[in-house]
Amino acid sequence: MQLKTMPKKKPLSAGRAPLFLFLCQMISALDVPLDLVQPPTITQQSPKDYIIDPRENIVIQCEAKGKPPPSFSWTRNGTHFDIDKDPLVTMKPGSGTLVINIMSEGKAETYEGVYQCTARNERGAAVSNNIVVRPSRSPLWTKERLEPIILRSGQSLVLPCRPPIGLPPAIIFWMDNSFQRLPQSERVSQGLNGDLYFSNVLPEDTREDYICYARFNHTQTIQQKQPISLKVISAKSSKERPPTFLTPEGNESHKEELRGNVLSLECIAEGLPTPVIYWIKEDGTLPVNRTFYRNFKKTLQIIHVSEADSGNYQCIAKNALGAVHHTISVTVKAAPYWIVAPHNLVLSPGENGTLICRANGNPKPRISWLTNGVPVEIALDDPSRKIDGDTIMFSNVQESSSAVYQCNASNKYGYLLANAFVNVLAEPPRILTSANTLYQVIANRPALLDCAFFGSPMPTIEWFKGTKGSALHEDIYVLHDNGTLEIPVAQKDSTGTYTCVARNKLGMAKNEVHLEIKDPTRFIKQPEYAVVQRGSKVSFECKVKHDHTLIPTILWLKDNGELPNDERFSVDKDHLVVSDVKDEDGGTYTCAANTTLDSVSASAVLRVVDVPNPPFDLELTNQLDKSVQLTWTPGDDNNSPITKFIIEYEDAMHEAGLWRHQAEVSGTQTTAQLKLSPYVNYSFRVMAENSIGRSVPSEASEQYLTKAAEPDQNPTAVEGLGTEPDNLVITWKPLNGFQSNGPGLQYKVSWRQKDGDDEWTSVVVANVSKYIVSGTPTFVPYLIKVQALNDVGFAPEPAAVMGHSGEDLPMVAPGNVRVSVVNSTLAEAHWDPVPPKSVRGHLQGYRIYYWKAQSSSKRNRRHIEKKILTFQGSKTHGMLPGLQPYSHYVLNVRVVNGKGEGPASADRGFHTPEGVPSAPSSLKIVNPTLDSLTLEWDPPSHPNGILTEYILKYQPINSTHELGPLVDLKIPANKTRWTLKNLNFSTRYKFYFYAQTSVGSGSQITEEAITTVDEAMASRQVDIATQGWFIGLMCAVALLILILLIVCFIRRNKGGKYPVKEKEDAHADPEIQPMKEDDGTFGEYSDAEDHKPLKKGSRTPSDRTVKKEDSDDSLVDYGEGVNGQFNEDGSFIGQYSGKKEKEPAEGNESSEAPSPVNAMNSFV
Repeated sequence: MQLKTMPKKKPLSAGRAPLFLFLCQMISALDVPLDLVQPPTITQQSPKDYIIDPRENIVIQCEAKGKPPPSFSWTRNGTHFDIDKDPLVTMKPGSGTLVINIMSEGKAETYEGVYQCTARNERGAAVSNNIVVRPSRSPLWTKERLEPIILRSGQSLVLPCRPPIGLPPAIIFWMDNSFQRLPQSERVSQGLNGDLYFSNVLPEDTREDYICYARFNHTQTIQQKQPISLKVISAKSSKERPPTFLTPEGNESHKEELRGNVLSLECIAEGLPTPVIYWIKEDGTLPVNRTFYRNFKKTLQIIHVSEADSGNYQCIAKNALGAVHHTISVTVKAAPYWIVAPHNLVLSPGENGTLICRANGNPKPRISWLTNGVPVEIALDDPSRKIDGDTIMFSNVQESSSAVYQCNASNKYGYLLANAFVNVLAEPPRILTSANTLYQVIANRPALLDCAFFGSPMPTIEWFKGTKGSALHEDIYVLHDNGTLEIPVAQKDSTGTYTCVARNKLGMAKNEVHLEIKDPTRFIKQPEYAVVQRGSKVSFECKVKHDHTLIPTILWLKDNGELPNDERFSVDKDHLVVSDVKDEDGGTYTCAANTTLDSVSASAVLRVVDVPNPPFDLELTNQLDKSVQLTWTPGDDNNSPITKFIIEYEDAMHEAGLWRHQAEVSGTQTTAQLKLSPYVNYSFRVMAENSIGRSVPSEASEQYLTKAAEPDQNPTAVEGLGTEPDNLVITWKPLNGFQSNGPGLQYKVSWRQKDGDDEWTSVVVANVSKYIVSGTPTFVPYLIKVQALNDVGFAPEPAAVMGHSGEDLPMVAPGNVRVSVVNSTLAEAHWDPVPPKSVRGHLQGYRIYYWKAQSSSKRNRRHIEKKILTFQGSKTHGMLPGLQPYSHYVLNVRVVNGKGEGPASADRGFHTPEGVPSAPSSLKIVNPTLDSLTLEWDPPSHPNGILTEYILKYQPINSTHELGPLVDLKIPANKTRWTLKNLNFSTRYKFYFYAQTSVGSGSQITEEAITTVDEAMASRQVDIATQGWFIGLMCAVALLILILLIVCFIRRNKGGKYPVKEKEDAHADPEIQPMKEDDGTFGEYSDAEDHKPLKKGSRTPSDRTVKKEDSDDSLVDYGEGVNGQFNEDGSFIGQYSGKKEKEPAEGNESSEAPSPVNAMNSFV
């Protein structure tokens, strides 16, 4: 055989493995290559029962294969059919198929009969089934005159159809003249025989066009029966009756069905009311997955019926007046069916073999054998053959033993015919699978490597892996009889070349195939269940990982079909997006990822939800004076269960267009009993609510006007309050129209004094909300009632409420007013309550007026604004906060009611004690000299007592902003100016200044100032700074610093240390700041001769020394402008001046005046 040089890829999937194995085991090893001599085999033939269309040519199929190619012959009705003698009959070239040309002439009925085809060559003859050829028939209804049918309402009726007998049988249905199907129900239905059954007729059944139609599918024709006229006369009362069966008749019947068919049992009953049909199987249960009910349960169907379904079936027709039973005895027979069909035998000379033909049926079929189409009983004798019933045994066969054997299994219900040849050949092995076939398999799945072979005698098969591998054994592999090698779980190391070797006594053949193992396709992200509201957007995600050599295709499906052709559906690489979701979009969405080797799929359900559709068909029943029953039909819940219904009403008489809440019921109810009020013209509407929201309201129900009645409630919020000292104003919240219960709504207003014996005074007023009673005594309690009435009657007697006539101003002032001073800013006032009767109204409280009359220190009277405090209720004391110390106050007390204030009590004065003073009003420092400063100030604006003295504290600030020793000084209280002498020149000082009374010290005020500079020293400094040697020295120092910085920068970038860094590391002083990159200034480092560590100002040192902070602020912030100077090289010369106030603190730091050298040292 020629080997193919290009490998042929052959993917295998696990899903097709069982079918593959079955076909290989049953066929492949016995298939004889067509280049070898073999008897004929029938490959195609027409069905046994062959119904033809008489309008078309007749084609009777018979195809066969064999070597040499077989010749064909036919019999018709058991005798030879000579096709050469009939010009209308031809046989297709190279085929046994007959074509009978009846389109030009001839009739189909002429060629009715039983045909059988024989295919023959030198090795034997195969025969076809008996093919019964019959033309289809669609006869017309016979003409008949149908009399109109007249019945009384409630009677039963059967309209007969009785279609003409056609071939195949017609399909029956009932329609009217407009070709509209007649509606059917439990009351009216069509039987299996085509008749139309009425359990009882109703007037609406009256019509003149009950027409039975018969459709013959084979010829695509429809025949029509004459119309039947039915008139149903209404009866005042139809007599009810228990059920009786219209079909089948009697109490028992019998039904026979063949195995494998559909068993259909029918019971149709009449009765009034309409009966309901039930089915049971006696001594058994109905098969769950094979039982179906048709025609409103009047027909019971069992599919794939078997002998086990034989037995008694009972149908029960039941209505309110009784029940009737009918038993159907079912017997299941069986046409012959195969248990073991005979298969072709390929034997080598001298071998033995067996043909088995085993069938079953009911009754049991008879087995008969033929050889080359001739019964074995009259065929030529073959010594190698022995027949034993359904088995033929062959021994020591020779080439002359080759033949085709036919097995016929038949009983009264049919027959089976099978051809099986015996072919005696002597052939060396040959492998039929293509060479170098490439198999690609997904990892961890079975791999099936084909080795289709042929040889006679039957070759043995061995498999090898690689070029030098040993034979593969069944401990890891599965070696099938058809030559296939199965690797149950293929792994990556299963990849390689496999060799199949076939051997028999006549020779050997081999073939190589190749196996590649691929990674499986799997999901990284798969679609998930989604619930979305109608009109929104939903997205499903689908990501897969696959073998890099395979190209997957992603296919989205909806309900296992294609996605709708709608632009709302969009698919990109990983997503399916559905926009503007609609109800019909709900369903199961599947992402299917397919490669040439495998496929995976994942599904997710989309549930489209929305607010419910509104209820409909609102109906009012059980209409009573004070209740009504409302019934409705729920709308679609839109896939979210309805949780409740909300019922609203409209009162068209009193509040037309305004809908109010009436009731709520659960989502499972469709009726509600509603309580009603009299004299209301009701309309109702219903809304449904689910988890998504509330539906729009339903259409309004019909209106329902309830009868008028007396009011069942009285006005609320009844009050009696006087607006003047001599009146009583009675007010109430009137009833609305809905609460009036009838026409002519009025109110009966009644009143009398609470503490008197007077009778009730009453007056009837119109539908208002206020009535004024005049001439009442001042602030007297009254009992009040307001009762509703209308034209029908009075409301129930109302409860009395208490009110008061009008108030007047109080007559008496509080007495015994006294004050106790708590401290310099707080006092407490006390007073005696006034007599209740003098209040002449509702006591609201007491009000204190108080004001500052004069200052104890200056004795000048000065009126200020009065302050007011109100204390609620009957309280007889109160606190006066926020008073001015060392002051004289005056107060009085008044009683307050709803009308206003009463007279004031006598004024009561009191003094507040001394307090601490406020800060001095100002502090200025004037006339600075070399060693002195003069302070001027204004006294405190609020001394809060008699000043005893002033306290002055001051301390110097040195060049590092640290505060020096603190000096205390007491100054007499009558002074407003003080000069400090013997101060250091050119030194900044900070001053803290406050006043004192006998109670204590007040708030302080702070200030800073600088003494003047010594001109001689300044001159010397300037002279030094202008010397050439000094300028050169400064330049050298600057150059040295620049070089040092460059070296440090390089070493820092390389991770090394430099002298300054080593010094930082040694001292580990976190307060030393390096050069700032943003403004180019240097941090502070100590002078080489001054071995003190640099100190950075801290806010609160533990030794109470206040130091000025080093800051990143501009240097200008630290100078006063006069003393701040710059050298020619840009160095700053001067003193720091802190801007931030510090608390006075003791310190030991010296405050020497800085020199230009020191100033420079501070930057080196």
